[in-house]
Amino acid sequence: MDWQAFVLTFRLATVTTLILLAVAVPLAALLVLGRGRWLAALEALTTLPLVLPPTVLGFFLLVLLGPRTAFGRGIAAWIGHPLAFSFEGLVVGSVIYSLPFAVQPLVAGFAAVPIPLIDAARLLGARRARVVTSLLVPLARRSLVTAAVLSFLHTVGEFGVVLMLGGDIPGATRTLSIALYNQVENFDYGAAARTSAILLGLSVVALAAIYSKGLKRDAPLGGGRRA
Repeated sequence: MDWQAFVLTFRLATVTTLILLAVAVPLAALLVLGRGRWLAALEALTTLPLVLPPTVLGFFLLVLLGPRTAFGRGIAAWIGHPLAFSFEGLVVGSVIYSLPFAVQPLVAGFAAVPIPLIDAARLLGARRARVVTSLLVPLARRSLVTAAVLSFLHTVGEFGVVLMLGGDIPGATRTLSIALYNQVENFDYGAAARTSAILLGLSVVALAAIYSKGLKRDAPLGGGRRA
């Protein structure tokens, strides 16, 4: 078991999940409460990583964050090193790659909040930010948990984006998925089996928690998404 890769993977997943929740909550609220045809394009853009091959996404990010672009050179001058082949670069790639897994559950949860409750809050003078923090998030808290768990698990298991953007640098960019690939490539099936068992067990336990009867019982009441 590559414990260095284990620690780095969980550090990456934790940082990515926290950033995703901070981004996904207002973004999902905008998609549900906002109006305008441009919202459809925004939702499609946030969903794009679901259908885009991870190696393609990783390649584009590698080029964008590398020294060949003005953006990449500017970031390198600002933080002191290129984002490509660094932990910070992995965070950027992971946030983009796992964005749909944070946004989509929250969109579903927020859209299920009864519209009369939202209208009542607005009539009482609540601004959009207050509606989100005091009404949507509490009523869709299970969707928030689902978004957090799915984002964390997806980051733990990602391979293509990590390999393209971060390579295989021990202690810096080598995650569990990369370590597993190396173990199989070196015919170390015993270590590969242990790594796979840990990833499988983590996924099963987390998904079982999401789909347990307790979570379903506390799901938001029926409503509808505003046209």
